Amino acid sequence: MAQVKIYGNRTVWGDRRGEVSDAVHQALVGAWRIPEDKRFHRFLLLEDGDLVAPRSAAYLVIEVVCFSGRSTTAKRALVRAMYDDVAPALGIADDDLEVVILESRPENWGIRGRSADELVLTYPVEV
Repeated sequence: MAQVKIYGNRTVWGDRRGEVSDAVHQALVGAWRIPEDKRFHRFLLLEDGDLVAPRSAAYLVIEVVCFSGRSTTAKRALVRAMYDDVAPALGIADDDLEVVILESRPENWGIRGRSADELVLTYPVEV
């Protein structure tokens, strides 16, 4: 399971949500074998001045909230895909993209009426 939170300036990214979502999802599908139909993205777009960072207006923060269990190699593969594929697809510099992977044990998630550690997934988590 992976959910994505995307933070950026509304004036830059507001009209590009679909493009951002597609690029990020393809990175997850490629690096972690997330199924094509398992897209959970939240856009937290901020008004001018609400995102303070020494970066350009195109600065984008992508947080991937996921079950724990993926290897360091898998996490590095996702980060690499964000910089090799997502940043160029969106036309942003490496300095304007930050990626954070936040892991939580499956028993800390409630999904479909049960604790996530009781779910049977159709894709691997220990990649």
